[in-house]
Amino acid sequence: MNEKYLEYVKGKLEGNFDVKYRELKVNKGIIRLIFIDNLCDSKFISQYIAAPIIKSTNIVDGDTVKEEILEANSIGNVKSQDDALIHILSGDVIIISNFYEEIIFCEAKGFVRRSVSIPITENVVKGPREGFTEASVDNVSMIRRKIKNPDLKFETGYLGKKSNTVVVISYIKGVVPESLVKYVKAQLNSVEEDFILESNYIEEKIRCKSTAFDSVGYSEKPDVIASKLFEGRVAIIVDGTPFVMSVPYFFIENFQMPDDYYFNKYISNLTRVFRLIGFAIAMFLPGIYIALTTYHFSLIPQAFVFRLAVARAGVPFPTIVELIVMSFFFQILREAGVRLPQPVGQAMSIVGALILGDAAVGAGLASQGTLIIVALSSISSFLVSKLYGAITIWSLVITLFSATLGLPGFYIGFFVLVSHLGGLNSCGYAYLFPVGTSKSFKYKDLLSRGYLNEISNTIFDKGEK
Repeated sequence: MNEKYLEYVKGKLEGNFDVKYRELKVNKGIIRLIFIDNLCDSKFISQYIAAPIIKSTNIVDGDTVKEEILEANSIGNVKSQDDALIHILSGDVIIISNFYEEIIFCEAKGFVRRSVSIPITENVVKGPREGFTEASVDNVSMIRRKIKNPDLKFETGYLGKKSNTVVVISYIKGVVPESLVKYVKAQLNSVEEDFILESNYIEEKIRCKSTAFDSVGYSEKPDVIASKLFEGRVAIIVDGTPFVMSVPYFFIENFQMPDDYYFNKYISNLTRVFRLIGFAIAMFLPGIYIALTTYHFSLIPQAFVFRLAVARAGVPFPTIVELIVMSFFFQILREAGVRLPQPVGQAMSIVGALILGDAAVGAGLASQGTLIIVALSSISSFLVSKLYGAITIWSLVITLFSATLGLPGFYIGFFVLVSHLGGLNSCGYAYLFPVGTSKSFKYKDLLSRGYLNEISNTIFDKGEK
């Protein structure tokens, strides 16, 4: 039987220079170690696996090797041939002998990992600085350090038919609704992709389809994920990405930032108001501007109408075309700023916007009013960065409605947006929570942040949805 295991592993891993097969002669026969050199710690293998086996004179069976010989912490029996492959490819050592039946695996991981650093996408003025890494074991340990609770559970599995990516779900038993845990497990079990390289491969399976709004939360900060777990949610950790997902995720959370809970209550509430205002400006200001300047001049003060007319004198395009073209230019500048190296990208995006705006006005391709509207809406969208993509799409939709029908078109676009949001859900929970769901949830941190001792209770009832 053991020879079949050995031949199976050699056949599957044939042609890989980093797969090592080491034979150790002992008193009763030969013991073979199989491992991948660049995934394992060679010193650990030599000191705690190979040396004890060579020095031992009483190896009788697999139990003797596990209980008396090996000095590693994580040891167990291999269940199948495919299980042996998974252990080898995960950085474990497989121990096969020709005189006993058990196939043993021993953890000896030693691959290169990125050190814990400050997360780039979630800067905070005050609060913890550490961020997740691409190694799932490190991410689990960071959450463990935040939550020293025996009810905190981590369940692991492999997804991706060919990649066999490690995926871990985490929750606090007794706090999270059982129905939510079952739903997440069912969705993960239905993933049929050949490879999983990043959390978005799984997120597409869980989130609402046909929407630009995120119905699955994600974060690079352990303290954020720990707070979600305390609230009764499920975290999903995917090996190979520093972003940990959390479900369910609500629309109102787009306006909440990690350091809201580390600052004075009143300062945090003020900044939330700024974010809400920024969202309204970015989403609705271009549509209102188009509706007023195209159809409803009577609603604009006369002095301002005169200035608009003077500013638009000589501009060859309708206002809607002018606004869309300038928005397109700003999107190009933003994308270029993101893709270029950070020092160059920041300078290019700022200088490019200034030069392009001034040149467009000077050439008569755009008016100062339109340029101000586009710039203000673009800058305001950065206040709620998680909604940037949704704002870009829906702002254009509302603007086109306004350009077609004026203010009635703006209202139609607004109600279409609200209806769209009202139809979304996150793992079966209403995305617009707490609207219409006050009896199902106990979440106390809404638009206004209360005192921490008032909002640190569980979000969810322990019953069904």
